[in-house]
Amino acid sequence: MREYLLTLCVTAAVTYLLTGPVRKFAIVAGAMPEIRARDVHREPTPRLGGIAMFFGLCAGLLVADHLTNLNEVFETSNEPRALLSGAALIWLIGVLDDKFEIDALIKLGGQMIAAGVMVMQGLTILWLPIPGVGMVALTSWQGTLLTVALVVITINAVNFVDGLDGLAAGMVCIASTAFFMYAYRIWYGYGLEAAAPATLFSAILMGMCLGFLPHNMHPARIFMGDSGSMLIGLVLAAGAISITGQVDPDAMSLFAGSVREGVHQTVPVYIPLILPLTIIAVPAADLILAIVRRTWRGQSPFAADRGHLHHRLLEIGHSHSRAVLIMYFWSALIAFGALAYSVNSASMWIVLAVVALSAVGLVLLLLPRFTPRAPRWADRLVPPRYRRRGDLEPELAPAEGESDQETAERHTPVTAAVGAAVSNGVGAVNGSGTNGTPSVNGSVNGVRANGVNGATAIGSRSR
Repeated sequence: MREYLLTLCVTAAVTYLLTGPVRKFAIVAGAMPEIRARDVHREPTPRLGGIAMFFGLCAGLLVADHLTNLNEVFETSNEPRALLSGAALIWLIGVLDDKFEIDALIKLGGQMIAAGVMVMQGLTILWLPIPGVGMVALTSWQGTLLTVALVVITINAVNFVDGLDGLAAGMVCIASTAFFMYAYRIWYGYGLEAAAPATLFSAILMGMCLGFLPHNMHPARIFMGDSGSMLIGLVLAAGAISITGQVDPDAMSLFAGSVREGVHQTVPVYIPLILPLTIIAVPAADLILAIVRRTWRGQSPFAADRGHLHHRLLEIGHSHSRAVLIMYFWSALIAFGALAYSVNSASMWIVLAVVALSAVGLVLLLLPRFTPRAPRWADRLVPPRYRRRGDLEPELAPAEGESDQETAERHTPVTAAVGAAVSNGVGAVNGSGTNGTPSVNGSVNGVRANGVNGATAIGSRSR
């Protein structure tokens, strides 16, 4: 475990330290496209964050190759080299797309070629555990097609969900954490060396996302672009492919006891079929809905629009940060729910906990304008947006020994300025939660003069 943590920390540190220079390089290279109609941000932001993430991947693999226990993964398996080859190819395609906006079909072809490169080097699905049937061996063509399909679906699912600051990196980090816990349990608990590459890939992927998130959280200073989203999607798919079809039920000795106990005990065998789908359940659902929506309108499935899940969260009134946290919540609920079920499938408490947390998530979705308020004694300990309104405007309260008439005269210029701003349509409510203190120019602090909050809104709203 210590070597995995060391690999994770080195990957995160390299990614974090390189993101700043990469941002300056992206600005100099002109990788700052104009604001598009579907974009949420209001200022041009550099892309090419995937460059730092790719070098973080290389650093993680290099460190793992020189560690005592993890070096066995490179000696007994060719999967790390296969991952590096496919990642380099998909990363290069993403860099070209971030700079020159290449065609969607060309990107799709590149994704399939990258998956084929990994298959040629041994990173493929050999057999599938089918419930009620057992282990089903796949032919070379069947394994290749299934591997390519899983890689392409995962890459595009992660790419589609990359629409808000920190959304894709955070969701993939949550998914890779759940997958790391599952793969480490299979490798360490059952002693299966076939699960070691997947455990290593998950640890490196966590480091890539954790190192990039500080630069990508709202308001983002740099975007990962297609070079980053397709890269982390490929690494996530590689971990799932590495462990799917590699679990040997005979080596795990799961068939002791009654038939009912055997069914419950063999859940870890079938979880590789489910867990890769659960960790990308939210991005995959967004991908499917986008394809259906665009095809129904007579558009290309690759045509961009503003109908993604994160766009809908903003439209119903959620702020930027809250929309991202809600997506984090659902990703963690699905991924860790499946992980808990794989550990103890016979426990009813796991099902009840998932149902209860799902109800909490639905309540959060239906309360977009709810803003929690801290107690008065904690006002100095929380951000201004969580304080009570009376504490946000201390200048409007009467001073000690001041009469009501003097207070009204003192506040007349301020209230007149605010009233003029509101009547002219200039003032607006800051949807991101900053305080509403009137400023000198007649607008509310933190809001542009057009009435739109550039960080958290996609259109003007009523007060």
